[in-house]
Amino acid sequence: MKFNKWTVALAAAGLVSIGHNAQAEEGFISALSKTTLSGFVDTSLSVSEKASSTALPQRVAYQGAEKMNGFNLDVVQISLESPLDESDWAAGYKVDLLFGPDAGAYDASGLGIRQAYVNTRVPVGNGLDLKLGVFDAIIGYEGFSNRDNPNYSRNMAYGLQPFNHTGLLASYQVNENIGLQFGAANTSRNIVNDRNRGNINPDENNGDVAWMGSISLTAPDELGPLAGATLYAGVLKGQMGPNNISASGLLDSAVSIGVESALEGDDVDEIEEAIADGLLENVGAGPDAVDQVNYYVGATLPTPIDGLSLGAAYDHIEDSGGVQGVDADLFALYASYQATDKMSLHGRAEWLDGDHGVLISSQNSKKGAVDDEMLALTATVQYDLWDNVLTRAEIRWDEQQGDGEGLFDGDDDILTFTLNAIYSF
Repeated sequence: MKFNKWTVALAAAGLVSIGHNAQAEEGFISALSKTTLSGFVDTSLSVSEKASSTALPQRVAYQGAEKMNGFNLDVVQISLESPLDESDWAAGYKVDLLFGPDAGAYDASGLGIRQAYVNTRVPVGNGLDLKLGVFDAIIGYEGFSNRDNPNYSRNMAYGLQPFNHTGLLASYQVNENIGLQFGAANTSRNIVNDRNRGNINPDENNGDVAWMGSISLTAPDELGPLAGATLYAGVLKGQMGPNNISASGLLDSAVSIGVESALEGDDVDEIEEAIADGLLENVGAGPDAVDQVNYYVGATLPTPIDGLSLGAAYDHIEDSGGVQGVDADLFALYASYQATDKMSLHGRAEWLDGDHGVLISSQNSKKGAVDDEMLALTATVQYDLWDNVLTRAEIRWDEQQGDGEGLFDGDDDILTFTLNAIYSF
């Protein structure tokens, strides 16, 4: 019998034996040979004209306000994957492990896991692909990985969407122009193996699950100038509020939406009594927390100008964070231009119109609830000078609109400059 060279090497090291287990060992090595190793190292330098300790939108955009005015290791991702082949009963897996500051911002469980799922195909129709485990959320124009987004900083909608789920996701490609997804997960929170439990009583399991679905449409070649344009729509409903929140945390949530009460301290009985009296009935941190609902529509559009593409995204969030009545609408426009083989230009304009508590969680709570309105403009120059290295220079301007205190160190606006370098392997 001929053995794989890796089997011989492992046997020489005393890690495996060649004998009656040879067939199993060859199967193990065969499976291992299909696994690919990849990843990236993401670093940055961000400089702001103002202090960022109170810049809540900046925390979302840059995965942590502590990144302002200094050099940063953002994140390291290491990925192992055995992708599905073309067979009817294909099987594979994927694991994305995160290290560094952004790992904690992404994965609230503290495990540093972005994705970890088993991928299988069932020969139904054109083939039904199933992911079971932890997988990326299916809604949103932008995702966790900076290198896959048009800009370094993220859009404002990113902080109002789930990052990943622990559940089951089914994907079906109707034809080359239409794709469908449907799934269920424990919750909408980015906590591995999360459960929908009561927050006053951690042992109580509410039993609800998160549901999600999407459809993607790609314009066929017959549409001429519109060929290749894409339209994507998705919806997600599930618990996004705090899990097993403390009584003091529940009180903070009440204050953040303008609920005035005489409650003081962190007396659990007092908080439960307030809930029973209906005082905190619209606070999503209680045992009967309402679900957050995300609606998303995104589109990309080619243009007659060579190298220029346009994009647009609309997000509507109901009961943001599980707080009843706190809704938001977000609009974003994108433009990307491939100027040369190595240089590309990317622009983004955003507008957020939301109820108090969407972004400005407690800045104005003591003076009465006000709407959260924000305008953000971002311009990015990307130049790929070195192999495997993505380099960017970006400038971003955020301005708080409408009434309320100055969100950015007493002012209504903030200007941020960032250098970003990412090595992919």
